Amino acid sequence: MHELGVVFRIIDDLTEVGKENELEKIHSVTLQLGEVSGVVPSLLEDAWKWAAARTELMKDSELIIETLPAVTYCEDCKSEYETVAHGKICPNCGSEHTYLLKGNEFMIKEIAAT
Repeated sequence: MHELGVVFRIIDDLTEVGKENELEKIHSVTLQLGEVSGVVPSLLEDAWKWAAARTELMKDSELIIETLPAVTYCEDCKSEYETVAHGKICPNCGSEHTYLLKGNEFMIKEIAAT
């Protein structure tokens, strides 16, 4: 389960932000997670609950996940389409000359803290 490793990395980053800004408590963290990022939201949430509970700064904090849609671009017909629904093959022209525009992101969007 690589989600636990991801959570440890987030906690390390938030701990550093907490020290730099003299935060006492992080109440919530909002993540933007691309549809094809390879991270499973439910596993990420479970790992967050377990790991955050072991830190004073993030104990009882909420993890909010915003899913970003995956979009692929077709170089042949210059169209964009939903990656998850159609995969690598363009539904408009049948081309395989495509690439992912967005949808593999994993970013901390917002931190609510005191």
